[in-house]
Amino acid sequence: MPGHAFYGGDTVTLRTVEPEDDDFLARHRNDPSIRRPNGEYDPMTGADVVDYRESAEDGVTLLACVAERPVGLVFLFEERPRAGIAELGYWIAPDERRQGYATEAARLLCAHAFRERALRKLVAHVVAGNDGSLAVLDTLGFTEEGCHHRELFVDGAYRDLRRFGLFAEAFDADPHETG
Repeated sequence: MPGHAFYGGDTVTLRTVEPEDDDFLARHRNDPSIRRPNGEYDPMTGADVVDYRESAEDGVTLLACVAERPVGLVFLFEERPRAGIAELGYWIAPDERRQGYATEAARLLCAHAFRERALRKLVAHVVAGNDGSLAVLDTLGFTEEGCHHRELFVDGAYRDLRRFGLFAEAFDADPHETG
């Protein structure tokens, strides 16, 4: 595994993003099923990937891996420490979806945000119709806080951008634990 392990779950390990991961990032960030729901329209070049990886210092960006194989990315960004809030983002490679990786990776990063960064709230934005992402947020306990109507141009139409939030006290780091 090129990067250093940061957090480990039952199946998913979160590790640092390294230069060896640039091809994985570019290939998947240019995939329409990942870039379109995020409202990204321009192709990501090799130089863009380097800039993206290096700008990860503005938040927390970790590679989600299964058996040392990268399957996606999770990240905290637009952190406002004085307010105790950051935004959660994630994506999983198309051929790795529907296996619970996004939920587990996002749960691990939420635990880090609340337990180690002392954040009090996370927010997430999802384009209406992105059912997979909505399911992840629902499973983690996020609740809908509002909607930016026709906010993003995706697949030839303006789509709603839904906002969700999760407070630290409502977060269940391990859904298997009992009271």
